[in-house]
Amino acid sequence: MARICETVTATTMAALRSGRDRSTADMVELRLDGVADLDVAGALADRTKPVIVTCRPVWEGGAFAGSEEERLRLLGQAISLGAEYVDVEWRADRAGLPSNPRTEIVLSHHVFDGVPADMAARVSAMRAEAAGGVIKIAAATRTLTECVSLRTLTSGGDRQVVIGMGPAGVISRVCPWLFGSLWTYGGTAADGQMPISELTECLRGRRAMSSTAIYAIAGSPLAHSASPSIQNAAFAAGGVDAVFVRMETADAAEFLSAAQAFGVAGASVTAPLKTAWAPLGVRLDSTAREIGAVNTLRKGPHGWDGQNFDVDGFLAPISRRGLQLKRQRVVVLGAGGAARAVAWVLQREGARVEIAARRLEAATRLAADLDATEVPWPPAPGWDLLVNATPVGTSPHVEATPLDQQWIRGGLVYDLIYNPAETRLLRLAGGAGAGTIGGIEMLVAQAQAQFAYWTGRPAPEGVMERAAVEFVHRRRE
Repeated sequence: MARICETVTATTMAALRSGRDRSTADMVELRLDGVADLDVAGALADRTKPVIVTCRPVWEGGAFAGSEEERLRLLGQAISLGAEYVDVEWRADRAGLPSNPRTEIVLSHHVFDGVPADMAARVSAMRAEAAGGVIKIAAATRTLTECVSLRTLTSGGDRQVVIGMGPAGVISRVCPWLFGSLWTYGGTAADGQMPISELTECLRGRRAMSSTAIYAIAGSPLAHSASPSIQNAAFAAGGVDAVFVRMETADAAEFLSAAQAFGVAGASVTAPLKTAWAPLGVRLDSTAREIGAVNTLRKGPHGWDGQNFDVDGFLAPISRRGLQLKRQRVVVLGAGGAARAVAWVLQREGARVEIAARRLEAATRLAADLDATEVPWPPAPGWDLLVNATPVGTSPHVEATPLDQQWIRGGLVYDLIYNPAETRLLRLAGGAGAGTIGGIEMLVAQAQAQFAYWTGRPAPEGVMERAAVEFVHRRRE
């Protein structure tokens, strides 16, 4: 069972204690560095759960800029007072620290410029010096490949915490058992840390463990993605022992290699990877093969299979409204994987499809592939349906829009972006009297299909939509 430690930082003792007492994690890391009116005894007094006392110096990525003598005195005081754990840097001079049978030292090492080639040797030395105590390794993982290397180079220990810092290392935080970690850290203090609520959600209320199936979203960037919240909520509601995690990369081959190393069972695929899979040996179903784009992967006994559920997801809101597409003039903005799936299904439904993209050669190629019509950018107004299949307007760039007001004149605007729920494009369309459809409906419909494809059971009713709406709401706060 995964234990969660919340990192609490503050500039005052009152804020530090308040953060400690509000925490819903199993443990709390009290970061003393940065506290102006520091009182070690006060930080420990009246605690109700185990704490890790840390006073991270500037030279190891922290905020404590005082003398090393003073810093070690503070850590020594925490040991003497019986803090459950005290974090001490491997590079620090620890010889003068007191000992206390109630306190365990966490011997830590942070590397901010990647995973060093001699990491295994460093880990071996740390284990020897820790003499059976806990060691903590945190290294910047700039790619999934580095994250796999970090796991390999730190393997073999059972008294450790291993963290890949940065977006590519999220799996080390969500699936700590893969790295032999005793616990995982949450909060907002470090690059790649997840808020405790989100981490607890991913770990299914701490029930996740080594037998838990791992699913992922592959693409880059992924910070805006609601898919982990949606799928983890569905796994929990459906009683599925699985976790869904971000695996950020723009390299499809790298994803497959890392997925093999980590035992990933399936994945949702987003930009820029939707068209990358066939050359890598992924078997595509007939729809994905005809479209030339994939949004879902599943690991089978003979390798990876690829499907495209964007088609069904896209049509769901249109069908729900009873809208007809046959002989309608439909303009698709964009020429990537999502645009390809949308244009393909619109052609199948009998619409007159026009492709408009700022990259003229991409629009020309897509139009030729699907027997659609390429039109100049920006497309002429007067369409029956305008579909935004570009990322323009996605959070955090919420004031961006693919088209200015004068070009938004037509019947209905469908924006595939779901974060924010109402994009600037949709606001402009509504102001011009056009109907609007946001991206959450499509997101949820295709996510339901993915869930059924992976688990063999229907998605829990209503759970995914609530999770999507809550995710977008949290990101707006």
